[in-house]
Amino acid sequence: MDELGQHILIEYYECDKIILNDLAVVTKMMGEAAEAAGAEIINSTFHQFSPQGVSGVVIITESHITIHTWPEYGYAAVDIFTCGDYATPWKAYRYIKKGIKSQKSFTRNIRRGNWNKTREQFDVKNEVELDEIKWNYG
Repeated sequence: MDELGQHILIEYYECDKIILNDLAVVTKMMGEAAEAAGAEIINSTFHQFSPQGVSGVVIITESHITIHTWPEYGYAAVDIFTCGDYATPWKAYRYIKKGIKSQKSFTRNIRRGNWNKTREQFDVKNEVELDEIKWNYG
């Protein structure tokens, strides 16, 4: 096995603002996205923020799918992390994109647990470098 899983980080833009603020719709859509990917759902929890926005997680046997919405910007941040070869995370990506009516999206696919890659290939920063970045910019 070359890797343990895929972690897709997604930026969805120009989404339907009403859908992004509807707890029931987002909850249902995320469960269906997990099913579309062929994942097995263990549990899920979602929260409606005031005055707007929804956050939630679907825990799947293969790992998790999360969403955080900003209806006021028509934006949603989604993580889809699947381990093994059973689930197909890109099917969940497409399902969610269609469900929130996103007109534009950007993704980053991170291969997790890949022992065949070197540190340089991953653009990894160590804790000292991260502390320096925080100190210099934060």
